[in-house]
Amino acid sequence: MDYKQLIIRGISYSQTQSGAYALLLEHEETGVKLPVVIGNFEAQSISLGLEKDLRPPRPLTHDLFTKFVNSTHYTLESVIIYQIIDGVFFSNLNFKNTENGEELILDARTSDAVAMAVRFDAPIYTTEQVLNEAGILLEIDNNNELPEPETTSESETSDLRKLSTEELQILLDDAVREEDYDSAMEIQEELKRRNKKIRQDCGKFERSKIS
Repeated sequence: MDYKQLIIRGISYSQTQSGAYALLLEHEETGVKLPVVIGNFEAQSISLGLEKDLRPPRPLTHDLFTKFVNSTHYTLESVIIYQIIDGVFFSNLNFKNTENGEELILDARTSDAVAMAVRFDAPIYTTEQVLNEAGILLEIDNNNELPEPETTSESETSDLRKLSTEELQILLDDAVREEDYDSAMEIQEELKRRNKKIRQDCGKFERSKIS
């Protein structure tokens, strides 16, 4: 399978889920971003793992597991985010024994998998299907200023189906710029639903012409 490598772009506070954070992964070649909602503990653990010179006074759970893995002569070769179901990402930890080459694959929450990846400097991959289903692509023309989105009330933004496709695209661009990736995913799902309906309607029209 042709996996797509991701890099960590950052972690921001989730504006829609209290106490949660948004981990932003990106496929550099295409610029497609993959936002993953994670908990407070996992966000802190990933942040500390990225800061190699910053060590907590006592080891965190991921630090402890890293030491255990190293003591058994295994190393983390890669993390693969292989699936998304109902907004939940599924990941594998791919270990390899440095002495006999034995491989070990463990299922893990994506937040835990990324927290381990930063401690082992292991690459993070995903599939094209996951990128297509959950990825966000924000195209910005640096030569032109983006139009200011219209101010909408909370009741209007919650009912996305009442908005036009153009209004949804403006809201999507604005949500990504403000790092509100939870809202961005909801808006993108509505856009995907509309595009799917258009394709289905076109298919029905083509079949009716043939018949």
